[in-house]
Amino acid sequence: MASKHRLDLLVVDGYNVIFKSERYMARMDRSGVSDPFEQARELLISDVAAYAKGKYEPIVVFDAAGNVSPDRPYTTRGGVRTIFSATGESADSVIERLVTEERLVPRAVTVVTSDSTIRATVGGIPVTKISSDVLVHDVDELAVEYERENASRQHQRMTLEDRLSPDQREKLWKLLRQ
Repeated sequence: MASKHRLDLLVVDGYNVIFKSERYMARMDRSGVSDPFEQARELLISDVAAYAKGKYEPIVVFDAAGNVSPDRPYTTRGGVRTIFSATGESADSVIERLVTEERLVPRAVTVVTSDSTIRATVGGIPVTKISSDVLVHDVDELAVEYERENASRQHQRMTLEDRLSPDQREKLWKLLRQ
């Protein structure tokens, strides 16, 4: 019986990454009308999905303390599992628990955080630690690459003349001149 290959687990300290990047901070809603982090979280989840695609099984952990609505369910969007810590529990505790559970499997885990406490407590094999700054840099590069590819698609030749070979264009011009 063939064993099913599992992707490495990617655990992202959500708010730690959000506070490290102007990309996410620019999405903060400071009007006081709604959850100020909602758009920043959505962008981070989308970015993590692109970053993890085919390489990791991603989980983004957010600290529910202080959120407008701390009772958020676990959700999965774009292949990214999102976990909000329970009231009274820190995101750090959730991350440490996830890493410990995966060590028992055993399964390789990559933790993204710049929090020195988490980095100290989740270390060791098979855990890789990446700082939030590295993820932010890599995501920024993915965004630039996406924008460049999208721009090149927008500049595709759309006229009939542009889609004809030079030889075909010359024949048509000759027909028009007759």
